[in-house]
Amino acid sequence: MPNSSSSSVLRFAPSPNGRLHLGHAYSALYTWNAAKLLGGTALLRIEDIDAERSKPDFVTAIFDDLHWLGLDWPQPVMQQSDRLDAYAEAGNVLRDENLLYPCFCSRSDIAASAEGSDPDGAPLYPGTCRHLDRGEQIERLERGDPVQFRLDTERAMDRVGMLTFSVVGPLVTDRPQIRHARPERWGDVVLQRKGTPTSYHLSVVVDDAAQAITHVTRGRDMEAATDIHALLQMLLGLPSPIYNFHKLILDDEGKKLAKSKGSETLTDLRAKGWTPDDVRRAVGL
Repeated sequence: MPNSSSSSVLRFAPSPNGRLHLGHAYSALYTWNAAKLLGGTALLRIEDIDAERSKPDFVTAIFDDLHWLGLDWPQPVMQQSDRLDAYAEAGNVLRDENLLYPCFCSRSDIAASAEGSDPDGAPLYPGTCRHLDRGEQIERLERGDPVQFRLDTERAMDRVGMLTFSVVGPLVTDRPQIRHARPERWGDVVLQRKGTPTSYHLSVVVDDAAQAITHVTRGRDMEAATDIHALLQMLLGLPSPIYNFHKLILDDEGKKLAKSKGSETLTDLRAKGWTPDDVRRAVGL
């Protein structure tokens, strides 16, 4: 992949399940600055596969906040809720390769039997349903038991062998370095849920390929997830972008800003009279 040409394409992909805060502002501004350094283009993508939490009002607020920051992007904007068929097709490829299996375990089941945790700190799935016989799988599916479909990571790794991805940093114009991926530390991740033919991991690699993304700028908290994305790209025959991991914006307690804990939003700051320059100064740009 090129790393300094007009063919460079980057993306900022927020989820409309709340209003943007300073962490989002930094990530967006960083991505647009990186695109400028590369002489390329920054796209906006709306990651709204979570139908229960995603709201149209939040999509409108994202557009409004980003325009207020002085950012613009090509139209139309990709929204994941419009692309469920594409994700289902990718999932079918993995099913045909016998790389997905149905899992009927609840969160409490997993917490009770897990040995260790994944890089996010969640209980590591122990593979309980990986060895269910086909008859029991069919019976439980026909009965309508709650189900999600997991990637058989060990089998997938056997298919691809040694797995790597390219990283640049701290500047996107730096020379790429090769890093070895370690998907096994995530265990058998969920790729599909009943009623939703995708997950973050599956949709993001499908969309990056569809939009010809050459560089992915993401926070350091997402660095470990790149292991899974590199594996899915290889399994699905998709190109692998160059990755760049930027700093996180932390609160007064040294913790990452988050919608879930009510971090102050850009809307709040605007109501206080903040300007886009104030935001840039606050995040170190």
